[in-house]
This record gives sequence, structure tokens and C-alpha cells, in this order.
Amino acid sequence: MSSLSEELTRYAAVVVTGGSSGIGKSFIERVATVRPGVLICNLSRRIPCINVSQLKLRHVPCDLSKTDSVREGADEILRILRDEAPQGPVLLINNSGFGAYGVFPEPNLAHQLEMLDVNVRAVVDLTGQLLACLKSRGGVVMTVASTAAFQPTPYLAAYGATKAFVLHWSLALNEELRGTGVRTLAVCPGPTSTEFFRRAGLKQGSVADSLGQTTEQVVDEALRALAAGKAQVVTGWKNKVLTAFSSKLPKPLVTRISAQVLARWRLSKVSK
Repeated sequence: MSSLSEELTRYAAVVVTGGSSGIGKSFIERVATVRPGVLICNLSRRIPCINVSQLKLRHVPCDLSKTDSVREGADEILRILRDEAPQGPVLLINNSGFGAYGVFPEPNLAHQLEMLDVNVRAVVDLTGQLLACLKSRGGVVMTVASTAAFQPTPYLAAYGATKAFVLHWSLALNEELRGTGVRTLAVCPGPTSTEFFRRAGLKQGSVADSLGQTTEQVVDEALRALAAGKAQVVTGWKNKVLTAFSSKLPKPLVTRISAQVLARWRLSKVSK
């Protein structure tokens, strides 16, 4: 197991999606602090506002819900890598994603379909576009899943299903990539202090602070798992206990329990 600084020194470049806020922004800040001057490419609609010395950030405007934009963004990333960091391993962090709270298809079907595009299609598409580059240079594909991936999530039905997809896809891809010089890491945080709840239609404070983590805590655990060579990490000890428990129960039973827990948010926490 290498140290965090030793691990990040390996990479010639880091590519992040959704780095303008939340976990993605914290990834950029942490990487830039531990490895000053490393090339960091961000794909998102907004430019990240980050105040870190020696930050070498290249922002690629990209709407991850649109296929053409993802393809154009991938082409631009490959150009930047070729021109500014032509050799050395690449760390790809598929971070961008959002949810929708309510009885399907609330708030509307268009929102649900956009979520599928961002949480699933864009992850697979971007990784597929960059994978040949990673295989030729070495690297890691890190994908942010969720503890929602471990059981069906009523009132977050499609969101939980997208995270189950990327978790299982990442683990399967890791096996396919054995011997290629590329591996994967699936990161499964629980409730985190990000814009997720607001965009999902929930008020601030929907989840008690004692049950959640900060974005910095999630990123630190993810990067430690990266240095340890893990294929999966559930961040936070409470989340580890909950996912282990839910994984042992029959799916219909754990779904009923999830519905009871998540329904409490609907009764009193949904934004008006």
C-alpha cells in the first residue's frame, strides 16, 4: 500500500466530471493540494471556483446529459492530454450525478431521463472514449456510486438503480481490465453535504448531520482506497454497517424498510 502522496505522484493527469461543486470540487482541491501542479481536467457546465496555489486546471465546458457534448468533451480531453501531459498514467474520476426524490416519475419524466443520461450513459460513454488512452498509458477509473446501490430505494427509485448499475459495472470492468495496467474503484458514499438534496427536491437538513459526511471526508477515504488498490470502498463506518446489514436481507424486505425510512423525508422535508 502506497501513501496518498506517493499514489497521486504516479499520475500525469487527473480527469474529473462535475468538479464545479460538491464531491467533485473537493477532489480537485485535495489532489491539487497533495500534488501541486498536476494537470487536472474538469468536465462540467460551470467553471470550478477553487483557490489553491499551483492549480493547473483545464475546464472543458460539457453538458453530460447530452451525447454530442460528452463526445466533444472527450475529444478535447484527449487533445489536452496529448499536448500537455503526453505520458504517464491518468486518473479518471466519474463523479457527476444527481437524484430525484418523489413517487416516480416526480418531478417529471424529463428530469428522470436526464438523470439516467448523466448518472449512467455519460459514465459509460466517457469511460469508453478514454479507455484506449488509459490502456496505453496506465491509470484508474474511479466512479462515484452510492450506498443507495446496495438496496432498492423507493422515492429515489431511478437514482438508486443508476447507482446499482455503476457499482456493478465498475466491479465487472475491474475484472475485465486485469493485466491491462488499468483498474477501477467504485466509491460508495452515503448522505453527503452537497447540492444533491436541493436538486433532488429536498430541503437542507433532510438528513441529520450525524448520519452524513462532508465532501472532504468522502474524498479522503476514496483517495486512501485508491492508494490501497481497492476495487470498492463504502465511506464512513456507519455506512459500512448499514450496507453490510442491507446486503444480507431479502430484497423485498430491505425494500420495505427503505420505503419506511425514505417516506419520512416526503412527509416533512420536501421543498415546496
